[in-house]
Amino acid sequence: MATFLRAGSLFNIQRTTTAMQSYCSSLTSGWQHVNGVDLYYEKTGTGKHAVLLLPGALGSTKTDFQPQLKSLNKELFTVVGWDPRGYGRSRPPDRDFPTDFFERDARDAVDLMKTLGFVKFSLLGWSDGGITALIAAAMNPMLINKMVVWGSNAFVSQHDLDIYNVVRDVSRWSAKMKQPMEEVYGAELFAKTWVACLDAISQFAQRPEGNICIELLPLIRCPTLIIHGEKDPIVPSFHPHFLLKHIQGSRLHLMPNGKHNLHLRFAEEFNKLVEDFLEEGNNN
Repeated sequence: MATFLRAGSLFNIQRTTTAMQSYCSSLTSGWQHVNGVDLYYEKTGTGKHAVLLLPGALGSTKTDFQPQLKSLNKELFTVVGWDPRGYGRSRPPDRDFPTDFFERDARDAVDLMKTLGFVKFSLLGWSDGGITALIAAAMNPMLINKMVVWGSNAFVSQHDLDIYNVVRDVSRWSAKMKQPMEEVYGAELFAKTWVACLDAISQFAQRPEGNICIELLPLIRCPTLIIHGEKDPIVPSFHPHFLLKHIQGSRLHLMPNGKHNLHLRFAEEFNKLVEDFLEEGNNN
């Protein structure tokens, strides 16, 4: 979950607060009608290797991926950010959470890229967006070039539920932490949607082994890089190690000082790591 904790209190993890900076004159944006809804996207770069950015819970291009849209190599990559249905500027409709909401996001993500004309592409998924990426890669092995996930999990444990309960009440968040999300949704809708999201993902704990997508992991065939911040207070370290064990040929990179938002806080290091992995073998 793309959420925020501090030792003894809440929230030293933050989404970027410099959202919507002017980062590239070649940026294009708009909406594509996909699976019955209008999905907002931003696209930049002219590279042959297409990359889709998948945001975390309630996340959007505005809140979650400005350093990547701004700084990933524009000559090597064509980078697409999107707002999943019900998030950010992909409203209406407001977000709902049917039992298959991760699968629905995966279908939307893949179909958006197809609609934009990409026949093969890579996935960069953060937090809930990483779960979506795992499902998309498993279900579309011929379409996905490579995948990077961080802050993601394939099941929900009791330990995860305890963490979700800590961050459930947004009134306890600092004003600085609430501001980016309230700018997108307004205070009331943000609080309501956040609770609905936590309730939805918590329900996976009622399934055998807390399963979200465990059975799909062996179906993933693309080269996969799992990144984990060793100071991530949201996603315990057993989650990335579980992914490493069950995704064939995957690798795990640990960032000793990384937290849940490592791609924002250490954007330069993260971007270089991702670029090197995506370009490895020039498999684009």
